[in-house]
Amino acid sequence: MFSAPRSARWLIPVVLLIAWLGIGGVLGPYAGKLGDVATNDQAAFLPRNAESTKVIDAQQDFRQKETLPAIVVWTADGGSGDSGQNDSRGCQLGAEQQAAATRALASLTGTPGVVSEVSPALPSKDRRALQGVVQLRPDLGESLPTTLQEIKKAAETVPGTAVVTAGPAASRADLSEAFAGIDGLLLGVALAAVLLILLLVYRSVLLPLVIILGAVFALGLACAVVYALADHGIVRVDGQVQGILSILVIGAATDYALLLTARFREELALHSDRTTAMRAALRQSFGPITASGATVALGLLALLLSDLTNNRALGPVGAIGIVCAVLSALTFLPAALVLLGRAAYWPARPGPSPPPRRHPVTPSGPGSRTWSTACTVSSSSSPWAWTTTSS
Repeated sequence: MFSAPRSARWLIPVVLLIAWLGIGGVLGPYAGKLGDVATNDQAAFLPRNAESTKVIDAQQDFRQKETLPAIVVWTADGGSGDSGQNDSRGCQLGAEQQAAATRALASLTGTPGVVSEVSPALPSKDRRALQGVVQLRPDLGESLPTTLQEIKKAAETVPGTAVVTAGPAASRADLSEAFAGIDGLLLGVALAAVLLILLLVYRSVLLPLVIILGAVFALGLACAVVYALADHGIVRVDGQVQGILSILVIGAATDYALLLTARFREELALHSDRTTAMRAALRQSFGPITASGATVALGLLALLLSDLTNNRALGPVGAIGIVCAVLSALTFLPAALVLLGRAAYWPARPGPSPPPRRHPVTPSGPGSRTWSTACTVSSSSSPWAWTTTSS
């Protein structure tokens, strides 16, 4: 029988491994760029035919120019005397401080991110505080905290006052800081949990790392595809969909990897050649993995019938993630396992099955016949599979 040269049998795994390393290196950063094409609005969490959704759509016709206001508040710096009792006169802000606050706000005109005219500083009824409003562009994004720092720096030039910034702009900046990196944290916790489970199940050092690496490559590929589609307006992405995509791909890729690695371990006990063992493992695992992936993807696509915008967005995005997980399990993982062989399961390396042993049984008594029984232990999925032959 014709057998391919040894170098040719190693060529395909090496090419697949290099291809996936390139995918991980080039497309991996897109996992952190999905937020650039995400659209988070209130209508995404409402039914399409709800009255609230219709009101939000109608409001767009009345908005001439949307801005993000930042409110600057001055209070007297140190409102108590030497005795520790409050001095009402000392807490009031004079006309000089009001004029200085107005000049500080006027100096912000032309600052990047500041739009329209800046309001003057207006005193409260008891003159214990001053307030001014600075209108900002709503699309500042990551530069919003820097703009707020510039506003506060200019406002701190008013002598004898303490300055704070408030309003929608400050709230958005605080929320962005509070949730900054939450997707990365969620992904890191998921990977750590999966890695711990794999270490306990396989009692192997290298195999869990290979499985996790394949899941990360699948996630990078899925995020790159979703980013390209969302950038062209084909699919919709929001913060909720982005978080679910990461967990979905990691879980699915790990699940499919478990099926293949378990079958490959069994085949290594039957075949001394790792390439032959992987071919047999792929033949027996291809059907279950693709069937499972197709079932999950079709179930996710059923979300397109939902009335909620974010549910409909999760359907195609999740299906793309499942397809990438299946692709990684059937290409990257087999290539890595063929190159590693039994070393992937170290320290519990699977060895070849022992040869069948024959146990002669000689019954006693007149007219007895001699029987030779061979019992072979099979390494199939059932530990009690015995093959008995008699002669």
